[in-house]
Amino acid sequence: MDSASFDLPEVKRILEAALLSSSEPLGLQELNRLFADGLNGDALRNILAELARDWDGRGVELVAIASGWRFRTRPEYQHFIDRLNPQKPPRYSRAVLETLAIIAYRQPVTRGDIEDIRGVVVSANIIKALEARGWIDVVGHREVPGRPELLATTRQFLDDLNLRSLDELPALEDLGQLVETVAPGAQFADGTAATAEVDAPEPAADDGAGPPPNEEFA
Repeated sequence: MDSASFDLPEVKRILEAALLSSSEPLGLQELNRLFADGLNGDALRNILAELARDWDGRGVELVAIASGWRFRTRPEYQHFIDRLNPQKPPRYSRAVLETLAIIAYRQPVTRGDIEDIRGVVVSANIIKALEARGWIDVVGHREVPGRPELLATTRQFLDDLNLRSLDELPALEDLGQLVETVAPGAQFADGTAATAEVDAPEPAADDGAGPPPNEEFA
């Protein structure tokens, strides 16, 4: 379908209906299935960008993230929405945040790499907590004796932080603050809501007294 053959207002209404009714972000390929003849990729991107502008100044906004496009409450209004369903926001221990930061900015890394950078033993519970959150995953094995697992962040990590790619990661010292502001209603990988503390127990060797991540490996 070329740009001269479609009804732009109708296309925007169709896209709007699909995005508002979806509980998950929708990618370009999925959105293109809405139209029998399909749309040119660039045309679809331009229409979505125009639709996003149509929603400027309203309580919700259309944004592009790693998994596609979705509507979300504007951050400045989220605290009002939270009053309808008060939830305890997720909390993360310093060790969890340091481990996540190392993986995000040095990926792919092994557990041994993380321990070398932090200078302390990394609890298996910390890795499990980040995997359960859907923020990290095993992406391969390093070809050395023992073939340790290589860890990297996931698309879910980018989605939850409303980022499109790793290139949009904030300055290292700001990552912890960004993670702490993840909406309590965000979904874990297993579908449960982010309502409880994410503060994994640590072994005695890891007392959290090490320097913050930006001083360790910036």
